[in-house]
Amino acid sequence: MPARLMILNGPNLNLLGVREPHIYGSTTLPAIRRSCEEFAAFLGAAMHFEQSNHEGALVDLIHAARQTTDAIIINPAGYSFTSIAIYDALKAFEGPIIEVHISNIHARDKLHRHSILSSAVRAVICGLGPYGYIVAIQAAGAEMTPHIRPRPAWDYERRGLGQLLARRGSLWRCSVS
Repeated sequence: MPARLMILNGPNLNLLGVREPHIYGSTTLPAIRRSCEEFAAFLGAAMHFEQSNHEGALVDLIHAARQTTDAIIINPAGYSFTSIAIYDALKAFEGPIIEVHISNIHARDKLHRHSILSSAVRAVICGLGPYGYIVAIQAAGAEMTPHIRPRPAWDYERRGLGQLLARRGSLWRCSVS
C-alpha cells in the first residue's frame, strides 16, 4: 500500500501569489499543489491536499487523518502563533508531522517569530519558499515507509527526476522573490 500524506494549509494561503508577494513570492497555492502531487506520485505516495481559513475545519481534518493518513505536512499560517486547538489535535496524531512555512518565521517581526505548534511536530521547515513543501514530502517519506525513503541523487536522475525538475513552471524552479 502506498504511503498516505495529508498536506494542510491554513488561513490566507488561498491568496498566495497576490498577498504580500515580497514575503511569500508569486507562486500560487494551486501551483504548489500541482508540484506536490507530481513529487508525491514520483515517490509512490498518495496525497490529499487541503486549505481552510477556518480553525475548526483544520482540526476536523487532523482528526480524520488519524484513520486515513500516515503523515501530515502542515502550513498552519497565522494559526501557528495562536491555535491551541490545532496544537492539541496534532498531539493526538501518531504519525510524523512536518510544519512548513514559506517565509523564515525566525527572521520576521516579533508577532510572527514563534510557532506554538512546533513542539507538537517532528520537524519544521521554513524559509525555503514553496520548495519547503517538497522538502517536507521527502522528509515525511523518510519517516514513513522504506519504499519512499530518500535516494542518492544519481538514483533520482536515473528514475527521471531530472526531467521532472526541469519542467517549465515546476515548483523547483520558482523563487520566493
